[in-house]
Amino acid sequence: MRALPILALALLAPLPALAHPGDAAAHGLWAGLLHPVGGLDHVLAMVTVGLWAGLGGGAARWLLPAGFLGGMALGGVLGMSGVGLPVVEAGILASVVILGALVAAAVRLPAAPALALVGLAGLLHGHAHGTELAEGAGALAYAAGFLLATAGLHAAGLLGAWRAGEGQARLAVRLAGGAAAVVGMVALVA
Repeated sequence: MRALPILALALLAPLPALAHPGDAAAHGLWAGLLHPVGGLDHVLAMVTVGLWAGLGGGAARWLLPAGFLGGMALGGVLGMSGVGLPVVEAGILASVVILGALVAAAVRLPAAPALALVGLAGLLHGHAHGTELAEGAGALAYAAGFLLATAGLHAAGLLGAWRAGEGQARLAVRLAGGAAAVVGMVALVA
């Protein structure tokens, strides 16, 4: 549990460049696996989905990550197909802020609005991933990679919340969510 406060402090470090250069350079499974972990915005959003799902417990533990992944798959298809979406980058950063704030406050929403929220966040993140695919570069392998990496990041958040239990450890999870929200806000205004 000592890792959570360290994670919270690390989240406050200066932001690296975001993972969306727009050069459509991604190729295959390996690129798909690496893309979600190549930008702090993606890592924070995906881990906070897992943290939020873990704090919610019950069916939320699988519904929220599944909703995000479903939205991400749809967004990836749209991005790979050249369908544009407005404000993707701002929406991705807003998802970090919102998801982090939900974790910080340990908010429990009914299933439908929670799924809509994570589905929309997934759609935006997936679109960003999909637009990075180079033409003729193995869309299925690339999509499988970014979906697997995302599921792994969700699992990391779930594990962190599950291991936290109650008391000070739960507080550390909530502080990590708050730190993610702060990092997202800083990136939004930068």
